[in-house]
Amino acid sequence: MNIVDIITKKRDHQELNKQEINYWITGVIEETIPEYQTSALLMAIVLNGMNEEEIGNLTESMMHSGDVVDLSGIEGIKVDKHSTGGVGDKTSIVLGPLVAAAGGKVAKMSGRGLGHTGGTLDKLESIEGFNPYLNQNEFIDVVNKVGCAIIGQSENLVKADKILYSLRDVTGTVDSIALIASSIMSKKLASGSDAIVLDVKIGEGAFMKDIESGRKLAKTMIAIGKHLNRDVRAVLSNMNQPLGRAIGNSLEVIEAIETLQNRGPKEFEELCINSAAIMLTQGKQVNNYEEGRELALETLRSGKAFDKLVDFVEAQGGNSEQIKNTKLLPMAKNSLSLKSNKTGWISDIDALELGKLSMHLGGGRVKASDSINHGVGLVLGVHVGSKVNRGHDLVTIYYDEDVLPKQRIQEAYACFTFSDEPVEVQPVILEMID
Repeated sequence: MNIVDIITKKRDHQELNKQEINYWITGVIEETIPEYQTSALLMAIVLNGMNEEEIGNLTESMMHSGDVVDLSGIEGIKVDKHSTGGVGDKTSIVLGPLVAAAGGKVAKMSGRGLGHTGGTLDKLESIEGFNPYLNQNEFIDVVNKVGCAIIGQSENLVKADKILYSLRDVTGTVDSIALIASSIMSKKLASGSDAIVLDVKIGEGAFMKDIESGRKLAKTMIAIGKHLNRDVRAVLSNMNQPLGRAIGNSLEVIEAIETLQNRGPKEFEELCINSAAIMLTQGKQVNNYEEGRELALETLRSGKAFDKLVDFVEAQGGNSEQIKNTKLLPMAKNSLSLKSNKTGWISDIDALELGKLSMHLGGGRVKASDSINHGVGLVLGVHVGSKVNRGHDLVTIYYDEDVLPKQRIQEAYACFTFSDEPVEVQPVILEMID
C-alpha cells in the first residue's frame, strides 16, 4: 500500500477502504506522508467527495489519532451539544445547567473563539476564577456532583485534525462536507459522550449559508453517529441575525444568566428549550421530545436551572457572586448607543459584520495568540421585524478606547437594513433532523 495509489484511486472517483484511510491518517500523524501528498488527497476528496462509509471510516480513524476520553466513571447517559458557530451564541452556558437541573448529565469540551464567532471558554472566563482546565478525574467528579461541566479540549485530542485543518486552510480545501463533518464529529466522539445534539447554524452569520448545505452537513454527521453507534440528532437554526441581543464575552454571560432567570430574549430561550428537550430525550430522562419540552420549561420557570448555574460555576472555581450580581462582571469603560436616523421596519441585521465589529473592539481573536477583552461588545436594541422610529436605539457599543473611531460607528450603522413595509420574520428553529 502506498499513498500515490490512494491519491490516484480517489482522483479516479473510487471508494477508499478502511485500511487505506487508516494508512493515510497514520502517515499524517507519524509524518511519513509528506504534506504535499496529503494536500493532493484532500483536493481529490473536495472534488470527488466521499460516501457515508468512507466518511465514517475517516472520522473513526481521526478520532483514534489522539486521546479518546473515557467517561465511563460518569453515572448515566452523557449528552453533549455542538454548534457550528455563530454570532451571539451563548447556548451552552444555558443548556448545561438547564439539562443538569432536569436530571441529565452534560460532559462538554469546548473551544475558544477565532474570527467572528465567540468561544464558550472565553465567555466563561469572564467569570473570576472559573477554571476550564480540570483534569479528567476532576471533570468526571464535577459532572457526577453537579450534573454538568465545561472544559477545554485536550491538546492530544484528535491530533490528525489539527494537521489536516492547517493544510486545508492554505490549500483551498476547507469547503467539503466530508472533511467538515469528519473534523467536527471526530472531536465530539473523542470527547466521550454517548449522545450529541448538533446545532447547525444557517445564514449569513454562519459557515453554512443556505438550508440545503446545512441539511446535508447535519445528515452526514448523523450518519457518522450511526456508523459509530452514537445517538446524534440535529437542529438547523437561523443565523441571519445574531442569536439574542448580546455579542461579546461578559455581555453574553449576562444574557445567559438573564435567560436562566426567565428574562432572556424569547427566540434564544426557544432554541435552548428545544435543544434541552432533545438532550433530555437522548439522556432517557423523558420518553419523547414533547415530554422533554415540558420538563425543560418547568425546570427553567422554577428557577432550578439558575440555581444549577450557580452550582456549576462554583464547582469549577468561579466567583458565583458575579452570577447573582452581574454588575460585578467585567464591563467596558465606555458605551455609546447608536440611534436610528429613519423610521421603518428592520429587514436585515448583518450578523457576520457585527461579529467582526465585536472582534475588532477586542472581544474576539484575529489569530489564536490574540488576547481577549471580556468587557467589550455590542447589545442590540432591535431585531429583524422590529418597527423602528427615528431616534430608537439600534445598538449599544461597549468599548475601552477613549474615543470610539468613526469607522466603527459607520460599520455598526451599515449592519442594519430598513424596509418601508412590515417584514416576515424567520423562526429561530428552521428544521429538526434525527
